[in-house]
Amino acid sequence: MPRRDQSEQVQVGDAWRAHRAFLVDLAFRMLGDVGIAEDVVQEAFFRLLQAQVGNIIDERGWLITVTSRLCLDHIKSASSRRERSHDMADYPYVDYRSSSVDPADRVTLDDQVRLALLVMLERLTPAERVVFVLHDIFRVPYDTIARTVGRQVPSCRQLAHRARRKIHESRFNAPGVEPAQHRNVTSAFIEACATGDLEALLELLDPEVAGEIDARAGVVVVGADRVGPVILHFWGRPETVLVAQPMCGQPVVLAFVNRNLVGVLALSIADGKITKIHVSVQPSTLRPLRAELGGAR
Repeated sequence: MPRRDQSEQVQVGDAWRAHRAFLVDLAFRMLGDVGIAEDVVQEAFFRLLQAQVGNIIDERGWLITVTSRLCLDHIKSASSRRERSHDMADYPYVDYRSSSVDPADRVTLDDQVRLALLVMLERLTPAERVVFVLHDIFRVPYDTIARTVGRQVPSCRQLAHRARRKIHESRFNAPGVEPAQHRNVTSAFIEACATGDLEALLELLDPEVAGEIDARAGVVVVGADRVGPVILHFWGRPETVLVAQPMCGQPVVLAFVNRNLVGVLALSIADGKITKIHVSVQPSTLRPLRAELGGAR
């Protein structure tokens, strides 16, 4: 690996702190296993360290592309052990640019959803899964997705269409695509916790937000100035990994420590603000969720 000067190492370190939480969330949506998601994101940052960082205009976009490629390779290898992962150096750099998504392209799923992420995703081909997660959940534009998966834009639209149809036809309750506002707030909540940014977290909380935990039934903490610091104290630690997963139409954040599911944070959101946070840590609640997640202990 080529030697990097201190400024480049600092740049990669800053990118790690700024984007890792988002990328783990993205990879988890595709893979359904937080441990593998963490490994994929770590590999993506290793490749960023090898790259000419100064020539990359949009580090976040570059990392999204590489992470998605690695997820696609993993999905393919999991479904066919004979297929070797591609060399990431063969893939062209894609300069990611966010753009709005036509509401007509959005998929509306049954609100009666649960955590059986892999049950649904296993019904999709690797390409369908990646296109669906990138477009319908993370709102990445089709032209960027096309370069990521190495297909034409019309082909990507068709892949997304087939993925939606399979999900609708599934006899299982599949994870839904939460409203865009919920997705944005949940993502910002995860990033604020991951970076320990109390000011950013307080911006997301309703002034009269209520917080409660099942381990202390009947005890409710009210007020952003009280709830925010408590959330950061328990769920903003460096060893904690947070990922989003909608359940029953409600934004939910899963908390892992050492790849072990240790908590579930259910968020109530109204008018772009979090109005209530219900935390579940009791074994009776976590046990069935761990079973559904499979790899999470």
